[in-house]
Amino acid sequence: TGACQSLPCKSDLPLYFLKKLMTVNVTARKIKCTSASESNSNDTLRDQCDFNDLFACHDMNDSLNPLDLITALFLCSDGFVHQELALKMSMCQFSVPLLLPNCDTQQCTLMLWAMRDIVKKYRPSDLSESKGFIEDRIVLSELPMISFVRLGECSLSKSEILNKLLSNSEQYHDTFVHRDMESGDIPKRISNGLTEMTWYLPCGNKNMDIFSEPVAIANLRGDIASFETQFSFLCQTSAAVFVFFDQLDSECELLMNKNHKAQIFLVGNQQNKSLTPDGLKKLATRLNLTKNNITIKTNKTNDADFVQSLKKTVSSVLTNPQLKMSIEQMAVVARELGIPVDEDSPECQDGKKNADAITAEIKDTFQFKENQFPLQENYKSNLKKKREEQRKKQNSYAMSSVMTCFISAISSPHRERCYFLKWIRINLDNLSRTELSGLRELYKEKCKDSENKQEIKEIDQQLSSSSLGVEHFFREMGQIYEASLYLPETDPSRQQLQHLPKLCAQLLLDGFPLELVDGDASNIPLRWVSDVLSQLNDLVSPKNKILVVTVLGVQSTGKSTLLNTMFGVQFAVSSGRCTRGAFMLLIKVNEDFKKVLNCDFMMIIDTEGLKSPELAQLDNSHEHDNELATLVVGLSDITIINIAMENSTEMKDILQIVVHAFLRMKEVGKKPQCQFVHQNVSDVSAHDKNLRDRKLLLEQLNEMTQAAAKMEKKEENKNFTDVMEYNPDTGNCYIPGLWNGNPPMAPVNAGYSETVYELKKNIIQQLGKCESTSNNILEFREWITSLWNAVKHENFIFSFRNSLVADAYMRLCTEYNQWEWEFKKEMYKWVTTAETRISNVGSFAATSEISDMNEFMTELKSEAITELTKLETKILENLKKYFDQPEGHVYLIEGYREDFSNSIKSLRRETERSVFNQITAAADIKKGLKELDKIRATYTEKIEKAVCDLIDECRKRKVEMTDRDLDESFDKMWTETLNTLSFSKHNKNLKDCGQEQKVADRIISDCDDHISDKIKRKTNYHDTYIQEILHIIDKRLKKADVDIEFEVSLKQHICGSAARKFQKMHEEFIQENDPYKCLQKNKERFCTDFKDVFHKRDQCQKKAEEFTNQSLKPAVENFIYRSLGVDIVDKMMTKEEFSTRMSFQYSILLDLISESESNFEDFLSYILSYEGHVKSWISGRIEKTFSSGSTLCELEDKHLKFCIDHINDAIKTATAEKFDSLKTFVVKICTELEDKLVISQDALDAFMVLNKSDQEQFAHWLNKCVEEMTEALREKFKSTMFETKLSRLHIKPKNELFNRVVGCGKQCPFCKIPCDAGGEDHTHHFANLHRPNGLGLYTYVASGKLTTDICSSLVVSDKRFRCSDTKNQWHNYKQYREIFPDWNIPPDGSHETSDYWKYVMKTYNKEFAEDYDAEPADIPDAWKRITKEQAVESLKKSFNIK
Repeated sequence: TGACQSLPCKSDLPLYFLKKLMTVNVTARKIKCTSASESNSNDTLRDQCDFNDLFACHDMNDSLNPLDLITALFLCSDGFVHQELALKMSMCQFSVPLLLPNCDTQQCTLMLWAMRDIVKKYRPSDLSESKGFIEDRIVLSELPMISFVRLGECSLSKSEILNKLLSNSEQYHDTFVHRDMESGDIPKRISNGLTEMTWYLPCGNKNMDIFSEPVAIANLRGDIASFETQFSFLCQTSAAVFVFFDQLDSECELLMNKNHKAQIFLVGNQQNKSLTPDGLKKLATRLNLTKNNITIKTNKTNDADFVQSLKKTVSSVLTNPQLKMSIEQMAVVARELGIPVDEDSPECQDGKKNADAITAEIKDTFQFKENQFPLQENYKSNLKKKREEQRKKQNSYAMSSVMTCFISAISSPHRERCYFLKWIRINLDNLSRTELSGLRELYKEKCKDSENKQEIKEIDQQLSSSSLGVEHFFREMGQIYEASLYLPETDPSRQQLQHLPKLCAQLLLDGFPLELVDGDASNIPLRWVSDVLSQLNDLVSPKNKILVVTVLGVQSTGKSTLLNTMFGVQFAVSSGRCTRGAFMLLIKVNEDFKKVLNCDFMMIIDTEGLKSPELAQLDNSHEHDNELATLVVGLSDITIINIAMENSTEMKDILQIVVHAFLRMKEVGKKPQCQFVHQNVSDVSAHDKNLRDRKLLLEQLNEMTQAAAKMEKKEENKNFTDVMEYNPDTGNCYIPGLWNGNPPMAPVNAGYSETVYELKKNIIQQLGKCESTSNNILEFREWITSLWNAVKHENFIFSFRNSLVADAYMRLCTEYNQWEWEFKKEMYKWVTTAETRISNVGSFAATSEISDMNEFMTELKSEAITELTKLETKILENLKKYFDQPEGHVYLIEGYREDFSNSIKSLRRETERSVFNQITAAADIKKGLKELDKIRATYTEKIEKAVCDLIDECRKRKVEMTDRDLDESFDKMWTETLNTLSFSKHNKNLKDCGQEQKVADRIISDCDDHISDKIKRKTNYHDTYIQEILHIIDKRLKKADVDIEFEVSLKQHICGSAARKFQKMHEEFIQENDPYKCLQKNKERFCTDFKDVFHKRDQCQKKAEEFTNQSLKPAVENFIYRSLGVDIVDKMMTKEEFSTRMSFQYSILLDLISESESNFEDFLSYILSYEGHVKSWISGRIEKTFSSGSTLCELEDKHLKFCIDHINDAIKTATAEKFDSLKTFVVKICTELEDKLVISQDALDAFMVLNKSDQEQFAHWLNKCVEEMTEALREKFKSTMFETKLSRLHIKPKNELFNRVVGCGKQCPFCKIPCDAGGEDHTHHFANLHRPNGLGLYTYVASGKLTTDICSSLVVSDKRFRCSDTKNQWHNYKQYREIFPDWNIPPDGSHETSDYWKYVMKTYNKEFAEDYDAEPADIPDAWKRITKEQAVESLKKSFNIK
């Protein structure tokens, strides 16, 4: 809506006028174009001395006469636009067309339909005492009509005189366009013959009323000589016709028609010399007029006196009018005169016929509703009954005749349907008005004095039961449709009604409001509304993005008028109505605005009648108001809170409701914006003057926020601004009163429409910036369902459950899982490299940079911290980016951001602890080995010297020695040399610190896994191993509440057992690395080397094989098994079931039920041995993925190739240099590989002994051997069983995946289902699918039978529980959070989402009872009907699987 005051060109005028009129802006008729000369008026280059400009005529072509524009708009639009134009014109107190000329056909049309929507309220003199009033559709009111016409030329401005006649002296208003108005002097081109109409309606105040009785005023444009038909029509329908003239022909045939029923009055202007008393006398005699019928404006009469005398004349006619006629009755006269009536079109008449057929049945509204809307009335009274029984009962009613007519009428073609709906609305409003207007006034009167509350309640009840609107028909239609869904799909009755949602969706598209909340039953027909919105989505897809604007406010504060003015919509505003609830209406967004708003439609929601506190107490509607406010605030992107300034108590009350709603929304992750609108603020400086009021308002809002937060148990919210973004300066809009003066004759205040326009601009600006709650129609539908379900439970915040939120949470969990795994994977790789480097420290002393292990460890720890910080920063950045993105509804899960952030920090801490432990253990073990290596090296050196001496000795003998002689000489030398060496024991004893105790199997099993994993690595014992075990125990005990005594004995037992196993491991390690044993192991090789050297045989090939097999091959194998675990986890992580904890739960449960032979043992294992079952399931999944197919081979090959490439590069690098011995050559190769492969020092030392090979030859054979080794390893991997490979992996995929999916490990306190929340450090636990408590070993105390109660239903029931946490005292389920504050169990009113476990329990009831040593449960009948398919469907619904 443009608010600009000047227009560049003529073609913009119609749209400009329309936009202004739609916002009821009284300046709409100011349509003068800005001419070129005007727009240059400030041009300083203009000739200052050209005075001719001052006398120049303005170019008439620049603009249009407003009457031409109005006529053109009416001619170019349809009946529905006519009604809207006429209604808004009448609100602005503009005259409206009665007879519309058509310059093409030279005919005029009676605009009866156009005026059908105008309702006027006034107080004639006889009601002024009683303060009563009349409210009626203007076309039905029988009023005297006074017409004003012109004969010939007339120097007086008839229209201006009329405006003065109808205006109070203190407030002049241009009802009719006249020549002295802007553009009024432009010659008319198509509006001559236009007859306009307005009304003067008294307010009952003698001092203010111009006429004490209501009167219709008609004004014919143009000379009656040219428009005889129009003149005849006016003469037959008016009480009096005033003929304005300058001079009259004494023949004057036109005025002498005998059929004229109207009194004729002449109004002349004496400016013309030919107007003489004699001439007038002759004329009066011919026309049979008295002196009283003639008014002459003499040269001496001023306008005020002249208007006064006219007023007297009109008043005299009104004291005893000869004729009173409604516009509806005038249609008869029009048809007789051949004037078409706009209502006579076939579509309009068919619509009328259908509407009349329905409303003709209504004799008593209450009785009619009882008889014709049985489903609705019955539904309202039995909302508490079971739904299924209810629907069956509803289906037993035949559809009432009225509903059959209604459905048939709205199924008719588009235009006829629109006419029908308009007619029925008009008819019903007329009926309500006659019945309710008295009641409404009485209600208002009684409310002022709230003493007699019972009386007010009765009147309110009467109002409600007597009120009847189109929404009641749609309500019944919704009930019929919902009931039909309980019939079999093939039932013809059901099939006949399937088109109804589509029909309603089409109506929404056509701009009709649809009832969202049934205000009488305080209910949403969810299935009906959902199906209508689904159909709407189908009709508009893919252009289905919406933004939602809602208005909230106390009854009768001008909410609907505000919306109608702002958006040009048509919410019902007449006071004869009394509907409560909420209506939604769809507006298509213009292409220009789509880019600004990023949506295709705007959904406007108008709430009807929140009540003031005293009235709310009468019928307990307070809860209803809270529900309504929560729902609409939750649905909207921006909420307009409408406050009438004069009523601060009501204001306070509505704020209380609104604050509750906003607080609830914040807690479920929504951030709607709000705009306070203060109506009826008269002063221009209101905004500044109300600074104090705004401060006060904010204080009140803060107070209410604290009160609401206390009630909702969310006391961290101290201020309104904690709950939502609100700026007191921009969040308030002050709108002046709607009327400029005293109704009924007051036009709309120009300030009202201008301020509303500013408000609209502000709202559009805010909407352009906001993140939409419901991006599209289907998501809007989802919000309606989830909000309404939560609203119906007492504890809204913890009852809220929504698939969009679940979806957004699931996506975040998937992302987080990926980030977490990337973090862990990088650190695994880092630790593997670090351990390799530690193992190789000082092994090749000749080239090793760092000999001091402590210095190396400091460096490594610093590297680890840098790496951890880098990865932690990256993952925190990812989280921030994730929440900054506009898609994916991330703002809905803003509340979880802190949880995930804490989980990241916790992951960092945990990993740092683990990494430091691993590298410390590796370094300490390496230090221990280094001592042994030194001893070993010394011994080897001595043996080597002894062997060399023996070779020299044997050669000196100069006798041919056989191999046997050499063996004997070698054995003798070996024994002698070993006797000279001293061997010491390096064992240490680990303290056994435990007594066995048969408890905590799960923790023991976990620790056993960890111990056996360490033992398999065949390394030495380190103190961090026991620390790790204590850490595992602590972590597990955190999840179980146990006493200190239990903890101590459990730790003693596990550590004692671990100490014994580690002692054995330590002893085996010492045995393996004992220098004596190592020497003995290599004796054979020494002997062979001794003989080779003695015989001067070529050792190159043999030594290359030895180096490859003893040093390189074990190192390569070790590398592959260190790397493979990460790859397997990586691969498994790409599978949907491991993407999040919830996907995992869904997959495992689906697996349990989907197996062709569902097995009771499997369900039992899942329920009672959850962790064991899950680990075994994961193992099965891993095996299935890798045991067959080439996936694993490809991964092994990848790592093998990596190693071989590096070995070949190392050989190449070493070959390029010249070394003084083979030893330095080999050391060079090892140094090149030291951060990739762990090369055994022992094997390397043995290889170096007596090595006399040629460097070049050795390198040649080494390349060959590496090739052979590659093939040999490939074959070895192919032939190794998958289980064997798994046991050799450093990272166990099963454990890694288990830790990712098991989560925090907490279980529901009632049914023992595990928590599904993402991240480790979440503040609240929740599970998607609770199960009957009987499956968690709960029985009924009295009968010993397994219970069938489900947590999600229990938490909204009145039942009680007791357990050790309640100190065995009974406690209400509804208050379960008092005992288990960190559990969130969303109530499930539908009872459908638990069908999965109901199916399991009914199928294996006896087996569970037997196993649990209990009596079988009493399975409800409804459960017995659940099929496997329904169980699977409910599983999908619970985990939000599409």
